[in-house]
Amino acid sequence: MAKLLSASALAQYHRDGFYVPIRVLSREEAAGCRRRLETYEAERGGAIGGELRHKTHLLFTWLDRLVRHPRILDAVEDVLGPNLLCWSSSFFIKEANDAAYVSWHQDATYWGLSQPDVVTAWLAFTDATVENGAMRMVPGSHVAQVAHRDTFAPTNLLSRGQEIAVEVDEAKAVDILLEAGSMSLHHVLMFHSSPPNRSADRRIGYAIRYIPTYVRQVAGDGDSALLVRGVDEYHHFEPEEPPVTDLAPDAVARHAEIMKRQAEILYRGTGIDRFTK
Repeated sequence: MAKLLSASALAQYHRDGFYVPIRVLSREEAAGCRRRLETYEAERGGAIGGELRHKTHLLFTWLDRLVRHPRILDAVEDVLGPNLLCWSSSFFIKEANDAAYVSWHQDATYWGLSQPDVVTAWLAFTDATVENGAMRMVPGSHVAQVAHRDTFAPTNLLSRGQEIAVEVDEAKAVDILLEAGSMSLHHVLMFHSSPPNRSADRRIGYAIRYIPTYVRQVAGDGDSALLVRGVDEYHHFEPEEPPVTDLAPDAVARHAEIMKRQAEILYRGTGIDRFTK
């Protein structure tokens, strides 16, 4: 029996490759997440970036709680089953009136995972609108991996600036509009992109990538993940530990080593050995 998604919602996810919206937090709770992020950014003297933008749930207790949020996990379990790993997470932040964008791509392209049983839960800390650069997706485009090319474009928020190397029928794309505190779910092979933010405020999203425990890493050694629900009977990934306190020194050191190994996988073949965005 499904935990959160209705039969029609599950059917839509499998047919279209995504489902939206799912309310996770209240607007007030989402605003609290934004305050925590921006308090940290103010203390460090600039927007979060580089390797700190990724797997940030291993550094902050409030993000560790978020990747374990029951409503997120209930929805993901309805798609992937009861034994779940959080493989990664990333902030996607577009500053006000900024040129930053995300090109058309499929998440699976450089992740090195053994099969496309992967769900991204994209949680909005702020409203995601057409004006501020909400995601766009092409329904039904998640059926096969297609060729990509790397651009390393400086204003592209993706790690390699990767983009789909075949024609994308943008006339079929739909805007993924979200209120703060809501999330979308999308399949790892979904064609998706997002344009620049033309509004006077930031657009902040947090993408959490979940996999069932039977999925393996096939593109490199030493990958790791955090068990967030059920049991791991396969042990394909080194187990990660949640932070005891925000930015605990041991958590910071573990995160740096984990990001080094993940960069080796995601940037393989490029000569780049660390996250730059």
